[in-house]
Amino acid sequence: MPEIKVKDMKKGMNNISATLKVISKENERIVQTKYGETRVSNAIVEDDTGRINLTLWRDQIDKVNVGDIIKIEGGFITEFKGQLNINVAKSGKITVIKRSK
Repeated sequence: MPEIKVKDMKKGMNNISATLKVISKENERIVQTKYGETRVSNAIVEDDTGRINLTLWRDQIDKVNVGDIIKIEGGFITEFKGQLNINVAKSGKITVIKRSK
């Protein structure tokens, strides 16, 4: 699957791959889903074309730190309150390519 740039991401896209830098990360919070309580956090990631929100679930939260370069595979784009978000499906993955110092 080819890499996609932030500027080309659109709501409804599925199974996307992107390499992004983590700019910020919020503290995690507990939310109620149809599967029960779970941990969630939001991060802002960017490439050379723009920034997008990244939703981190459960163990994804512990994997990613500010300053890391990450590769997302199997991502999908949603819109919440007028902002685009990239999410990683359970079948997808986040790989840290380069750790922040």
